[in-house]
Amino acid sequence: MRKALRWLLSLVVLIGTASAAGATTTGAATAAERDVPDTSGTSHISSAQDIKDRLLAIPGMSLIEEKPYTGYRFFVLNYTQPVDHRHPSKGTFKQRITVLHKDTSRPSVFYTSGYNVSTTPSRREPTQIVDGNQVSMEYRFFSPSRPDPADWTKLDIWQAASDQHRIYQALKPIYGKNWLATGGSKGGMTATYYERFYPRDMDGVVSYVAPNDVVDKEDSAYDEFLDGVGPKECRTAIQDVQREALVRREPLSKKLAAYAEAEGYTFKTVGTLDKAFEAVVLDLVWGFWQYQPAATACGKIPDAATATDQQIFDYVESVGGWSSYTDQGLEAYTPYYYQAGTELGAPSVKQPWLGDLSRYGYQPPRNFVPREIPMTFRPGAMRDVDRWVRHNAHQMMYVYGEFDPWGAERFRPARGAKHDSYVFTAPGANHGASVSQLVADEKAKATQRIQAWAGVSSAAGKPLAPYDKKLDKRDVRKELTLRP
Repeated sequence: MRKALRWLLSLVVLIGTASAAGATTTGAATAAERDVPDTSGTSHISSAQDIKDRLLAIPGMSLIEEKPYTGYRFFVLNYTQPVDHRHPSKGTFKQRITVLHKDTSRPSVFYTSGYNVSTTPSRREPTQIVDGNQVSMEYRFFSPSRPDPADWTKLDIWQAASDQHRIYQALKPIYGKNWLATGGSKGGMTATYYERFYPRDMDGVVSYVAPNDVVDKEDSAYDEFLDGVGPKECRTAIQDVQREALVRREPLSKKLAAYAEAEGYTFKTVGTLDKAFEAVVLDLVWGFWQYQPAATACGKIPDAATATDQQIFDYVESVGGWSSYTDQGLEAYTPYYYQAGTELGAPSVKQPWLGDLSRYGYQPPRNFVPREIPMTFRPGAMRDVDRWVRHNAHQMMYVYGEFDPWGAERFRPARGAKHDSYVFTAPGANHGASVSQLVADEKAKATQRIQAWAGVSSAAGKPLAPYDKKLDKRDVRKELTLRP
């Protein structure tokens, strides 16, 4: 019933770029399904076969390695994808995925960070809550899941959603129970975009700390957030350090130059060391609230008036990472900055406490992508997704952190019993916010809904799988820059 309802709703707003996606879900073969080997061939495989054999019987699937983990089988795999899902005959590439296999009788969670995939066994929170299998996907164009040569025009949210759709189609005959999509930050955005274009695939979506930059040039919500987040004395202390770093630009830049020379860092992409220096310093306030535990971090901010140059340099390093805007620091994240500058948008905050000390202001994503890669921004992409979520979201959950700047512009799904969608905010949490950090009644409700969507239940309203200190370690992905 849920899938049928969502399909009818989505017909109202599907745009041209999604119409190819819609055809896939009607049962009619798209170009991608005609020209790329049919993954439905797995349906004849006996369920008595070893799970590795069943996975490798999928056309286009190959094994990189299997790693042991008690109670699971963990596979690192390559899956052949079309470079262009609209024209699949024009080349393919290998996309890395991992499968944390528990049992085909359990529900499955489809996870992506929106970046690279980890090849170490791990379990995302919804996977623990439903005690299920987990499929994790590396986002297209993040190395090594990049076509060669790379046609950057084929890096967009529809193409990536279509990658997920084909993986789901390939694995559904093996993992036949309910499926949930999840991800944090850019991964939470990815789960949302997948749902927008393929609303019949998943039985629910759990999106963590996902920003929703609907109008790229209108960022006042971020300014308002930074004006009021946390204790005033904490805000003032981190702003003072940021300002002092710019006042001491000359001696700190010399330290950065020496650091870059020692490490072999260069600044060709951003243009100059000075631009890289300022980009790191301007990220300081945002990065502090994004990653630092405010309850303890406020007391560790150095006194700007008395701190030495080295103390300020070291503190900025601990929060922002001086290598972030070097060529070497940017290289792995070119796909993110490309998407930020073509579809996703990127925040820009005014920071009036800096006065005229800033020479460049918040620099646009274009500054962080090699100039040989062309970029054109498409303002309609995020507006379309936002409109769809507001009107058509069904069984979608968003979890945000109270102190996380990325939550200043958030998704607001359609409300009401028929939509069964929710937005929760974890008090005191930052960019690592989770269901486990919600207040007691919201945590119980969120857990119950996630389990219901997965087709399982717990009388106690608690995760079905016991906590595993290795699989379930809740480390925040600390990128040290202004990236979701």
